[in-house]
Amino acid sequence: MPLFNSKLQKFLGPGIIFAGAAIGGSHLMSSTTAGARFGFSLVGLILITNFLKYPFLLVGTRFTASTGMSLLEGFKKRNSLYLPIFLIVSLITGTFTIAAVSNLSGVLLTNIPLFSNFPPMDLSIMVLVSCGFILLIGKYKALDRLSKILVSLLTILTFFAVISLITKGGLNNELITTFYNSEKSPWRLSNLSFLIPLMGWMPCPVELCVWPSLWMFSKNKVSKYKPTIKEAEFDFNLGYFLTIVTAIFFITLGAITMYGTGGGMLSGSEFAKNLIKLYTESIGEWSKWVIIPASFAAMFSTTLTCLDAYPRSISSIQGLIKGTDLGRMESSLEQTRFQNWMIIHIFASLISLLLAKSGGIGVKDFVFGAMTGSFLSAPVFAWMAMDTINSNLVPEKNKYGSFLKLLSWIGLGFLLFFSFLFISNQFFGFGIS
Repeated sequence: MPLFNSKLQKFLGPGIIFAGAAIGGSHLMSSTTAGARFGFSLVGLILITNFLKYPFLLVGTRFTASTGMSLLEGFKKRNSLYLPIFLIVSLITGTFTIAAVSNLSGVLLTNIPLFSNFPPMDLSIMVLVSCGFILLIGKYKALDRLSKILVSLLTILTFFAVISLITKGGLNNELITTFYNSEKSPWRLSNLSFLIPLMGWMPCPVELCVWPSLWMFSKNKVSKYKPTIKEAEFDFNLGYFLTIVTAIFFITLGAITMYGTGGGMLSGSEFAKNLIKLYTESIGEWSKWVIIPASFAAMFSTTLTCLDAYPRSISSIQGLIKGTDLGRMESSLEQTRFQNWMIIHIFASLISLLLAKSGGIGVKDFVFGAMTGSFLSAPVFAWMAMDTINSNLVPEKNKYGSFLKLLSWIGLGFLLFFSFLFISNQFFGFGIS
């Protein structure tokens, strides 16, 4: 067993960090709100979305394990347009996503008595700067260790909260019937403005397929071990499984504590405070020491990973486009460039937070706006990932087989259908009477 644990530690990491990035706003805000508004009606949609996004998000792990190249290198070799497209979207979404998740992290801190009198914006800035210091000083090793701790913590705590509610008799017949017959049906065009953000970050944006690919190089350097395809995919699948499980945990918490009573409270500007209040009223005042750490661990891990991954991706793309390096963080030049981009993202996110505050944009609108943008860009990244993994860059035996190819096409159709439906509904009034 010690030998097994020792070997597991050598390759376990990028997939868990991926889970840390994924388990955040989509789970804490969207899944909880889904449970509050519609009970268990949207469990199927959440599972389907996770299932259909899986082949796209797996690409980075399989491609790098199969070829020894990062997925960004694959994009460059496969099509000259792929890398510039990814760069443009990363530059636009990176700043707003980092700002959005750090904003929610700061708001959650106001539920702790020690920080209750501090302005949420000040706490958001503190979270953002703290994450920056951790990454600039501790680098990948700190990211790897902290992600494992935070993901383990939030999974255990949310599981504990769910079990506490179920044992108190919270799962009644009325709630069970919402699996197939909710009092308020989510299947209306008027609910698209909620369903699209829910799917956009469930379990995460499709462009995150690149991130495990880049983290694998840093993990290999730290552990001095190159995992097999089977080992690398075990790591990814473990992280992916945790994102699905915690999504179900949060929708269960929302359904048991808020269905029929608390949904309206989640639409206000005091989302985070209302969320904790509803939990403590349903489970007991003691539960805030479970819910608050679990919620904050979810958002802090997302802030930490996003602040590492967006600058890491952009830095790698810069090296690949200029032809100076392969963007694998193997030289001091790459490390310096990566740190510079991280500092740029910190300052850009700070400006975004201040602009949002001056414009009266609430945390919920901030996060849901980022989620919507992620879903609408998803078909582009899904195609890029699917096209690259099935190209001649990958050995024939490691390309997707019939099942994953079919799942990819179905997933692409799913993303395109809902994107067009949302655009038609929001901009051309389709389905609005």
